[in-house]
Amino acid sequence: MNRALTFAVAATMLAACGTTEKETQVNIERQTVELTGDQMTPEALWAMSRIAGYAASPDGSKVVYQMGYYSVEHNKSHQVLWVMNVDGSDQKQLTADAASETDPAWLDGETIAFVREGEVWKMDANGGSRRQLSDTEGSVEGFKFSPDGKRVILLKSLPFHDIIDAKPEDLPLTTGRVVNDLMYRHWDHYVESIMHPFVADFDGSKIGEGTDILEGEPYECPMEPFGGIEQLDFSADGEQIAYTCRKKTGKAYSISTDSDIYLYTIGTGETKNLCKPADYVAPEVNATKTLKYQSVNSEENLKNNPGYDQNPKFSPDGKYVAWTSMARDGYEADRLRLCCYNLETGEKQYLTESFDSNVDDFCWSDDNEALIYFIGVWHATENLYAVTKDMQVKQLTNEWADFGSLQMMNNGKQLLMERHSYVAPADLYVVTPNTSKEDEKMNAAEVKQITEVNKEILDKLAKPTVDQRWVKTTDGGEMLYWIILPPNFDETKKYPTLLFCEGGPQSPVSQFWSYRWNFFIMASQGYVIIAPNRHGLPGFGQEWLEEISGDWTGQCMSDYLVAIDDAAANLPYVDKDRLGAVGASFGGFSVYYLAGHHDKRFKCFIAHDGAFNLEAMYTETEENWFSNWEYDDAYWNVDRTANASKTYMNSPHRYVGKWDTPILCIHGEKDYRINATQGMSAFNAARMKGIEAQLLIFPDENHWVLKPQNGILWQRTYFAWLERWLKK
Repeated sequence: MNRALTFAVAATMLAACGTTEKETQVNIERQTVELTGDQMTPEALWAMSRIAGYAASPDGSKVVYQMGYYSVEHNKSHQVLWVMNVDGSDQKQLTADAASETDPAWLDGETIAFVREGEVWKMDANGGSRRQLSDTEGSVEGFKFSPDGKRVILLKSLPFHDIIDAKPEDLPLTTGRVVNDLMYRHWDHYVESIMHPFVADFDGSKIGEGTDILEGEPYECPMEPFGGIEQLDFSADGEQIAYTCRKKTGKAYSISTDSDIYLYTIGTGETKNLCKPADYVAPEVNATKTLKYQSVNSEENLKNNPGYDQNPKFSPDGKYVAWTSMARDGYEADRLRLCCYNLETGEKQYLTESFDSNVDDFCWSDDNEALIYFIGVWHATENLYAVTKDMQVKQLTNEWADFGSLQMMNNGKQLLMERHSYVAPADLYVVTPNTSKEDEKMNAAEVKQITEVNKEILDKLAKPTVDQRWVKTTDGGEMLYWIILPPNFDETKKYPTLLFCEGGPQSPVSQFWSYRWNFFIMASQGYVIIAPNRHGLPGFGQEWLEEISGDWTGQCMSDYLVAIDDAAANLPYVDKDRLGAVGASFGGFSVYYLAGHHDKRFKCFIAHDGAFNLEAMYTETEENWFSNWEYDDAYWNVDRTANASKTYMNSPHRYVGKWDTPILCIHGEKDYRINATQGMSAFNAARMKGIEAQLLIFPDENHWVLKPQNGILWQRTYFAWLERWLKK
C-alpha cells in the first residue's frame, strides 16, 4: 500500500531553492514524500534534516545550531540556524530568507555570530537586530572570536601559484594549467589557492581589516582537505593563537604527514613551533619508499613529533595547550594521542597512552574530577571518556551509538554532544558526566536527548534491528561483526544478505549514520547486512589496526570471508544462495579483489570509488604518503620489499581472468584520491570479459556523492542492481 508521508520542513529550504536571493519573505510550505508502507526510501532519506554546527550560550541556558535541508527537485541545499533552550524547549528558526547562514557562535549571552554570504554577522538570540560585522567582499570561510570578544580569526583563501602557473593575462579563457610540482590537485580541486588565518580587532560593531598571521608563507592553514576553524584557538587572554600547519609544499608535502602546532603572539608577531626545537632540520628521505623505516621515524626523531599534530585547544586557565598527535611521519592512520604542552616549562605529556585507540575529539573540563573529556572508538562504538586529574582514562558511556564532536558547557558540569547510530540520524544531547561513579557497565553519565529533528519521518518508518556477533579469525583472533536485520523481521524467512566492506582502509565500522552507505535503508529494502570489524580497523588495539598495512589482500580479506561464511552457516535467516558484497574506497578495492577470489560465494558485487590497479594508483593519487606507507615502495624500485611485491602482484586487475559475477562500478570524475580511471578500467574489463556489468559515473562528484539528485540516482541504481541479482 502506498501512502504519503507529509511533514513540515523549514520553509526557507524551499524558498532558497525556488526564489531569488533578493526575496526575504518566506511562506510556510510543506513537502510530500511518497513511502511504500513504512519502508525507508531514497527520497525520505534525502528529505531528512541534517545537524551541522552547534554551540551553547555562555551561561549554558540556550543552544544555537545549524541545520541543512535538501531539495531533490532543485538539486540544492540550504543551511539555516535555530535556537532553543538547553532542555530542548522553545525551538525557534532564526534564518528567515533565501541566504544560507552557517557557523553559529555566541558573542555573549544574548548575541549570536554567524556567517552569511561570506561575511560575519551578528544577531540577537531571538533573531532580531541583524548586523554585518566584516567587510571582506564575501571572502570569510570561517571565524573564531577570542574569549573576551575583542579579536577574531577570519579564514580567507588567497591566490597561490607556486605549483600551478597563473594564467597568462592575454589568455583569460584558457583552461590549460602549467604544473611544476606535486600536490597540484587535492581531493577534488586544483590547488590554485590556499587558506590563511587573519586576526582582526573587533570593537563590538565592526571587524577590522586583519593581519595575515602567515603573511608571505606558501603554506595552508587550516590544512586541506577537511580542516576548518577547529585547527586554531585563542589563548584565554586573547593575546596568542595556536594553529595547525604543515609547512611544506610540492613533493615534500605529498609524501609527508608532518604537521605542527605553532604559537603566534599577536602583539609581536612572533611564531614558535611547539612540536619541534627552533633549529630542527628534517632528515632527508627517499620519496619512493615508505617513511616507516627511514630516519625521519627513528626513535630519536620521534621526540620531534614528525607525524600529524592538529586541533590545538588552550586550557581554561591558560597554562596548557592540548592537541591530537600522531607519532610517525607518512602514516595517516597512526594512533591519535592526546598531547598536553606546558606553556611555562615547554614540557609535553601524552595523556591517553593507556587508551589503545584514537582520540577523535576532546575538550577541556572545568570540573573537579576530570582534566579532559574525549570521544574515541572501542569495540565498534564511539563513546565518551575522561582523563581524570590523576591521569587515568575512564569510560563514561557505553552505548551502541557514536557520539560526535563535543564541547564543554560553561556551567562546567555538562557536555553538549551530537549522537547517531545505524537506526538514528544525528541529534543533539546534553551529557552530564559522573567521573566518580563506579559502575562495571561504565554508564557514568546521564545522557539526555534535546532535539528530534527528524521525528516526523522516523515515527512513520519501521526500524531495523541491530545485533553483533564475535567470531574467530583464521589467525586465532576475535572479530566483531554487526548484523542489521530488516524491519518487521521474520525469523522463519531467509533473506538476501550483503557483506559490507569498509573503506579507509583504517576507518571504524562503528555506529555511523551515512546518507549514502546507510544500513537503515539497506535493511528496509529487505536485506540483512553483515558488517565486519576486520583486521585494520581501529577500536581493537593498535596491533590489530596495523596488520593491514602492507597486507591489503591477506588477513583482512580472510576476515571478510570468515564473517560471511559464519553468518551463512550459523544465522538461519541468511540465504547463502543470495549473497552480495558491497563497499567504497578500500571497500571498493576489497570488492574488486573478492571478485577474483570468492569461489562463487557471491551473486553480485558493487564497488564505489575503489582502487582496481595498484600500480596505476601509486602515481595517480595526490597524497603520495598514503601509497608509500601502504605499499612500502614505488612499483619500479628493483629493491622493493617483499610486502611491496606481494601488494602489486595481488592487485585486483591481475585477477580479472577469474571474474565470473555481475558487478556494478561507481565512480566520481572529481575524485583525485582514487581516480575515475580505476572504476572505468574495472567496468571495461568486466564487459570485455563478457560479464554483466554497469558503470555509474558522476562527472561532478568527488570521492563522495554530495548533490541531491546524484544521491537519489546512486540509491536507485544501487538497489536496482541488488534486486536484479539477489531477489530473483
